[in-house]
Amino acid sequence: MSVPVGYDAGHSLRVDVKWPDPAADFDLYVLDADGREVAASASSSDPETVLLPAVTASYTVRVVPYAPLGDSFTGTASLVADPAAPPPSTATPPTYANSSAPDSIKDAHNAGEPSIGVDRATGAAMFQAYTSTLKVTYDSAGAATWQDKSADAANGCPQGSTTSLDPILFTDPATHRTFESQLAGKTALTCYTDDDGETWTPTGGSGIDSGVDHQTIGGGPFATGEPGPVTAYPNAVYYCSQDIADASCAISRDGGLTYGPAVPMYSLLDCGGLHGHVKVAPDGTVYVPNKGCGGNQAVAVSEDNGLTWTVRKNPSSTPGDSDPSVGIGAGGTVYMGYQNSDGTARIAVSHDKGRTWLYDQNVGASLGIKNIVFPAVTAGDDNRAAFAFLGTTTGGDYQDTAGFKGVWHLYVATTYDGGQSWVTVDATPTDPVQKGSICTGGTTCGQDRNLLDFIDVTLDAQGRVLAAYADGCTGTCATGGAQNYDALASIARQSSGNTLYGAYDAVVAGKHKKSKGGR
Repeated sequence: MSVPVGYDAGHSLRVDVKWPDPAADFDLYVLDADGREVAASASSSDPETVLLPAVTASYTVRVVPYAPLGDSFTGTASLVADPAAPPPSTATPPTYANSSAPDSIKDAHNAGEPSIGVDRATGAAMFQAYTSTLKVTYDSAGAATWQDKSADAANGCPQGSTTSLDPILFTDPATHRTFESQLAGKTALTCYTDDDGETWTPTGGSGIDSGVDHQTIGGGPFATGEPGPVTAYPNAVYYCSQDIADASCAISRDGGLTYGPAVPMYSLLDCGGLHGHVKVAPDGTVYVPNKGCGGNQAVAVSEDNGLTWTVRKNPSSTPGDSDPSVGIGAGGTVYMGYQNSDGTARIAVSHDKGRTWLYDQNVGASLGIKNIVFPAVTAGDDNRAAFAFLGTTTGGDYQDTAGFKGVWHLYVATTYDGGQSWVTVDATPTDPVQKGSICTGGTTCGQDRNLLDFIDVTLDAQGRVLAAYADGCTGTCATGGAQNYDALASIARQSSGNTLYGAYDAVVAGKHKKSKGGR
């Protein structure tokens, strides 16, 4: 059907397609007058929803039966009011310095969907790229040194160098233990290190009867009053992954050596199978975010060490193409950053473990950012958080290989007032991360899937933000040439401004010495 739209300032056109049987599935595509795709929602959500600019235009809405099961669908189009955006933060914008792995390092140019952690005892950043684990250290001037500390047979982890279906890394900020894992079907090949990659210890790898895709590892304190550790290692370790019809998490009580059975977090009746990365709050509450849960984005939450789970939606959100991310402050405040269905960068705050959400806002509006991918969130003090993402000021279908001409940069938005306002900066202002399209459609993509599915962000002991990303535009591309579809291992590290720990405010700028009582 063709939908004419007249301009309506302060509104968007919302298109919904829904169906009675939750086991069925339809996909939604919107085309412009020339037949070019301008928006799509092809997740497992019911309804499928897209938001479009309410400008003078004619859109064609196409519904494709993915798993119709003999069902019918209902489509609606309506003008919805855009939420009022609060003013941006007046805080001094932080700045970032970028470094990349040298060509001598294996997988330096094979670093799609990197993950990062920091050993807060030594200051070393641990960066995972495919089967390579890289250690990055910084001198007093902020200069980076990259070293290959990959897990292999020579240092105790023979399974670490095998082929991977999905790499992941996690460093526990309290215990300083780093886990690196390679997905291998319904299991994972996992090792951990307590000395920044000098030696590695092999583990059971994953939960009993775990999933086949999108693995994630996280950890933190056990929930109060629940069964705790069975060894001297004090924290819980969680392994989560999806298994087509559901997604599950398993807990380790012995420091990640072995895991119990995988417990379903949700099924396809609740959410799409793919999910973001697991995070653990200071009180032991566990969060796994999801981009499509019945028309909204949400967090799956466990308050009993992964025994039971509840899906808690953000009602202001609509499903996106990239997995959302959560960061958790020192007092338990949850920050969920996500790509909305209109492509924009939004983040919301919860003080009650996802039951309600506050201050939901577009943190890219002040810089004219129209499309984002790969949300990644971290937090420090309870009122401070950072939201990293790849963004472009070009609107439209960013997965249109032939037609999309946007230029992408790494952006970081920071709040110092509990998410009421955010200051957003371009962390790669002179060096594009990608030119043209970025595909988030998995194995159906072409060469524009060079960045794969996500980026990552973390903190060091002083609260500096470190964002790990793959640089897809290097060499002559970065100086004005054509896109070369690289995936160079890179880190943007905060170099000035207040950090996410107030006790160290401005320490990165060298304005004062470390305050007493800081983390």
